[in-house]
Amino acid sequence: MKKLENKVAVVTGGNSGIGLATAKLFAEEGAKVAITGRNKATIDAAVFEIGNAAIGVISDVSDIKNIDKSYLAVKDTFGKIDVLVINAGVFIASPLADFTEEMFDQTSDINFKGVFFSVQKALPYLNDGASIILTASTVAHKGFATLAAYSASKAAVRSLARTLSAELLDRNIRVNVLSPGPIDTPLFARNGASKEEVNGTKNHLASGIPAKRLGTSEEIAAGFLYLASDDSKFMIGGELLLDGGAATL
Repeated sequence: MKKLENKVAVVTGGNSGIGLATAKLFAEEGAKVAITGRNKATIDAAVFEIGNAAIGVISDVSDIKNIDKSYLAVKDTFGKIDVLVINAGVFIASPLADFTEEMFDQTSDINFKGVFFSVQKALPYLNDGASIILTASTVAHKGFATLAAYSASKAAVRSLARTLSAELLDRNIRVNVLSPGPIDTPLFARNGASKEEVNGTKNHLASGIPAKRLGTSEEIAAGFLYLASDDSKFMIGGELLLDGGAATL
């Protein structure tokens, strides 16, 4: 039997990279999938790729008024939600001396405030016994130059899994975190970098990982499936660290 048969799953930031790979795997495992993102063209392309009657909703999690509309659209199409993956995020790296208030606010509004209110606004739309999975990062466990705000935002997400789980125990709703290390996604080429520059960045990152390679979106999607399914029903407020040993070795 498929692990998410007839479950309703929402993946925020599901239009590319890790989010898209997760949405595709959930659909293959029988889920009715809704994805959100800010770009209509990439959402439409992702929905086509996911198949299985998936839907896409345009939403910017930094504007909390958008979040209610997203969940209402899901409820109108599929009903209440069984699996909620809060994956939408932004990555901004800069030396401390050059980091602007605008960069800080964008990081905080999407990676922390957006996550907090994406869970809060979901409460009326979640079935009891639902699984909520928050995307954090291995950087929450280790200090990296130029990543002060990003790392702090992901450490906040790790903390939220504990406190929100404690608050939602009476509804049997589990909140867990998946923390990836460096993953090979289209993000590397998003700022117009050349193929050589992209490969150089990937090789540099891989050299600092005990596994000596980047992870794949499919490997991270498998982690999300574990946390979404009954396979992990004894895991509450926990963290699944998939980083090739970067934070622990």
